[in-house]
Amino acid sequence: MNTAPNVFTDVFSEAKLGPITLRNRIIKAATFEASTPDALVTEDLINYHRLPAAGGVGMTTVAYCAVAPGGRTDGWQIWMRPQAVPGLQKLTEAVHAEGAAISAQIGHAGPVANARTNKATALAPVRFFNPLSMRFAKKATIDDIREVTAAHADAARLAIDSGFDAVEIHLGHNYLASSFLSPLINRRTDELGGSLYNRAKVARGVVRAVRDAVDKAGGTIAVTAKLNMSDGIRGGISLDESLQTAKWLEEDGGLDAIELTAGSSLVNPMYLFRGDAPVKEFAGAFKPPISWGMRTVGKGFLREYPYREAYLLREARQFRAELKMPLILLGGITNRDTMDKAMAEGFEFVAMGRALLAEPDLINRIAADGDAHSVKSLCTHCNKCMPTIYSHTHCVLTGAPDALVR
Repeated sequence: MNTAPNVFTDVFSEAKLGPITLRNRIIKAATFEASTPDALVTEDLINYHRLPAAGGVGMTTVAYCAVAPGGRTDGWQIWMRPQAVPGLQKLTEAVHAEGAAISAQIGHAGPVANARTNKATALAPVRFFNPLSMRFAKKATIDDIREVTAAHADAARLAIDSGFDAVEIHLGHNYLASSFLSPLINRRTDELGGSLYNRAKVARGVVRAVRDAVDKAGGTIAVTAKLNMSDGIRGGISLDESLQTAKWLEEDGGLDAIELTAGSSLVNPMYLFRGDAPVKEFAGAFKPPISWGMRTVGKGFLREYPYREAYLLREARQFRAELKMPLILLGGITNRDTMDKAMAEGFEFVAMGRALLAEPDLINRIAADGDAHSVKSLCTHCNKCMPTIYSHTHCVLTGAPDALVR
């Protein structure tokens, strides 16, 4: 048990993350950009990540780089293939020019994948209906899992070729690996179902494959993972089971850090986001019949949870107490006081999403403020940015700050 976590007093100090060094301990979390209409890098995507890089973050995370065409949540997302590398190289070079590092979030969406827009079969632990795509995901075979695992390794190699400093493996939100971890979704009776040990095989196997690929390529990039602490639904991934999974991942030695997250993209997304539930705006983002269903039952799907700073800290503390490896605190990090609290409690890094969408230069403003701690985020947690991921991700209150566009 890690009963005496390290205490870092300055979130703006340099930090080692595996083999790389970040200029500070602040990471822009993966938030889908809706800037890749042809599943390739665009100038819009480059600008999306250059802005927070210029704005002071230590690292920005590209969301999301699927490992296969059928692993995307929608057909206009990037999937890792040789044709994507030239554009990804331009993206990484632009971020590096601003002094920041850049990570590629790699994963397979599993039952969250949109089989209709992907024009490819989705995978799940068991046959599963996705109401957003109006398609069934097929029960993944052992061969399917082997292919997906190998695709993660290939994606990591392509990330290295593209100039990324890190990869973040998506093990959360009931994407494929997370859906296998969930006792609610994973009703299999073979070697990938039943006990937590069996249900964790996909996640552990994927991490092991990525680590092996990175090591064989020289071990020059960091490997992190996004892991659900809880799905926020009865019968889903519980904190106790997630903690045990995290311990296995630590023992396996494949990760340089874990970013702790929560919530299910399938049944309870607001458990991660907290704040207002924009049901009307979500309904407006879809065509009938999905828009009709969203207006009718949207309040049940988008359950509302009150916002507070560091709202995942209570659960994350239990991981910090039991694990020795670096942890990234996510959820309600918008000001210097909250960052300092995370450092004092032994978290090596903090990750920010919506606050940086509202103000890409927020970190520079906080740094310039020094000890005054007077800078407050403009984000109101209205969450109206969430439905914009189906068109062009942006803050509906601030848009893109002209001062940083060049």
